[in-house]
Amino acid sequence: MTANVGRDTLDEAFRRARDLDLSLQEQLRTLAETVRRENPEFAAAVARLVARLRHYGAGEAAPKIGDSMPSFVLPDESAQKVSLEELLDQGPVAVTFHRGHWCAYCRININTLVAAHKALPAGAEIVAIMPDLQKFVVDLKRQSRAPFPILIDADNGYAMSLNLTIWVGAEIQNMMEGRRLGPQTFQGKRSCMLPIPATFVVGQDGLIRARFIDPDHRNRMMISDMLAAML
Repeated sequence: MTANVGRDTLDEAFRRARDLDLSLQEQLRTLAETVRRENPEFAAAVARLVARLRHYGAGEAAPKIGDSMPSFVLPDESAQKVSLEELLDQGPVAVTFHRGHWCAYCRININTLVAAHKALPAGAEIVAIMPDLQKFVVDLKRQSRAPFPILIDADNGYAMSLNLTIWVGAEIQNMMEGRRLGPQTFQGKRSCMLPIPATFVVGQDGLIRARFIDPDHRNRMMISDMLAAML
């Protein structure tokens, strides 16, 4: 295996993890173990990136529990504008950030959120935010059959305002572009800026009830924690 994890390898690993009757965390762990086994060089590069991000406290300056969630007005996959205020008029909202439709970990998380959607309390909603171009978000919406909005954060503007945007570094950027996964393809940009995957559960008062931020994109908020915070 070369230094780059091929798209076919990642897609196969995603399908295997997705089809297992496991929790979100177990699916993510299964995918990560497959990547480490199939391409230890790439996995080591990811470990170095995560260590660097942790060292510099990436994500620590994002809004905290009890803070007001900054508002947004972002287009969805059909170019319709969606605002946080409109969503909060109906009930609490889980605002989730994803690196992109190309990210197998994000696709697993989206699929799990789709399954969890039916368990939301009345009026509550999930919203997914990512920096991909519209056509890729349309594909993700169709493939996942997401009943919730998937919003486009062009240039990572909203994520940047929350101190969630990071540069992946030259090593990972080169590997991503070698796998045709670079932002130049999916964001229409050359610089490799991505959001840290995160979840904020926001009450109707606009205050953050719960949050999960981890610079390791292989980790996501437990669905049970998200649902409990939305009650």
